Amino acid sequence: MINVSEYVSLGHPDKVADYISEYILDRLLEQDPNTRYALEVQIKDNYVTLGGEITTSTELSEPCWYNWTKEALAEIGYTQEYCDRWGSENTIDPSQLQVVAHISKQSPDIAQGVNNNGWGDQGIFWGLATHDQGGLPNDYRLAKQLCDILYLEAFAGAAWGLDIKTQVVTEDGTAATVIVAAPCMPGDYDKLKTRVFELVKKLCGEAAYPIVNGTGTYIKHASIGDCGTTGRKLAVDFYGGNCPIGGGSPWTKDGTKADLALNLYARYVAKETLKEQHGCKLVRAQLSCCIGCGGITIQCFDEHNNPIAHPAFLTADVDPSSIIEKFGLRKPIYADLCKYGMWVYVDAITKDAKHGQTEEETSGR
Repeated sequence: MINVSEYVSLGHPDKVADYISEYILDRLLEQDPNTRYALEVQIKDNYVTLGGEITTSTELSEPCWYNWTKEALAEIGYTQEYCDRWGSENTIDPSQLQVVAHISKQSPDIAQGVNNNGWGDQGIFWGLATHDQGGLPNDYRLAKQLCDILYLEAFAGAAWGLDIKTQVVTEDGTAATVIVAAPCMPGDYDKLKTRVFELVKKLCGEAAYPIVNGTGTYIKHASIGDCGTTGRKLAVDFYGGNCPIGGGSPWTKDGTKADLALNLYARYVAKETLKEQHGCKLVRAQLSCCIGCGGITIQCFDEHNNPIAHPAFLTADVDPSSIIEKFGLRKPIYADLCKYGMWVYVDAITKDAKHGQTEEETSGR
């Protein structure tokens, strides 16, 4: 069986857009934990557009949007020093940053449902858990691990840039092909290639075949070479090619929005159900909700798409306030969720990343 997953770094323009939104949400939650938030972001060249709905007691002004956006870019690594190294024709130039905000308050039609502990939107959500290392399929885990390492090295000043994509193809669970795209000047290509081959051998094994910068040249990057928009990397954010996904992005939302809270909960349900289903290779959990209502529906499936159930989730009497409390969603955690990944956070909360297995058992699969 062939499985494929990709991953992108925080420096990818779509993730830059996600991170700006989450960074701003954190700043608001620091001052008002009950902030209601739905803010989309688009970035092209050095122009950033913010659009959405925010209800908060925090005093908002035009300078805050610019300052918070610039701070978010700096946290990603897009500083003036980075721009000077690459040239403003090739990457984001903070000195030329322009930010426009189109923001209103949350619709009163939606607010009346949220005020009664109902969800802020309708939607469908999927969670996945496997017995692979980290509880995630190998193709997804390896793509993320490789991308994270290369990004952190770029952030620390390596010869390649911050806007990185990786893709891993596995055959029967073993890595076969690994694709990496990372910005680099022509004179630095050999350094990048050497490092990628070294990491692929270490992480993916001798049989994996690496491809580095498939077009031959990759210099223009971030929002100079592409346009970034929130919510365009859902397969990256969730489970790669291994599971269906819902229609909404977890980024740009506070905890009253099901696109965030119920995606976290879906992973939790899948993990807990897998522990109780001896003999299952994986569990997919499907959740849904209605705007303004507090309950949800839950159904889990095994690797053959046979319905299965966990006794604890049969009644599915779960409301927004319960999940907000369970995952601490009134705290300024959102930038870290975007930076490190939602499943890292869920595993830390549940303290059960390996589903009760030992390191030897998981790494040997």
